[in-house]
Amino acid sequence: MAKILIVDDSPTQMANMTKIVESHGHQTVTATNGMEGVEKSKSELPDLILMDVVMPELNGFQATRKITRDPATQHIPIILVTTKDQDTDKVWGERQGAAGYLVKPVQENDLISKINQLLG
Repeated sequence: MAKILIVDDSPTQMANMTKIVESHGHQTVTATNGMEGVEKSKSELPDLILMDVVMPELNGFQATRKITRDPATQHIPIILVTTKDQDTDKVWGERQGAAGYLVKPVQENDLISKINQLLG
């Protein structure tokens, strides 16, 4: 069982992803914006992070960059889960350090497959 941090400012998306992740036996921790996500990545040290991109304060690209550049959290794989579906967004996300990129609405099989791939 892995500890997965879900960072999303949408209560609906948060609930959907939490349900999917927990139904596959993982524990979840949540954050509602990028800044809180960065803080919880340090305090909780999750095994993996699911990160929205479009959020107030600190967006998912900025939060991903902070987490992957910090020696305390750089080992944690981050999957960007976003409505931004352009190839340039995916490339930019990978440049910030993201290990995966999924477009909302995310399919359960795709999400779990990517989580298992990165945790495996």
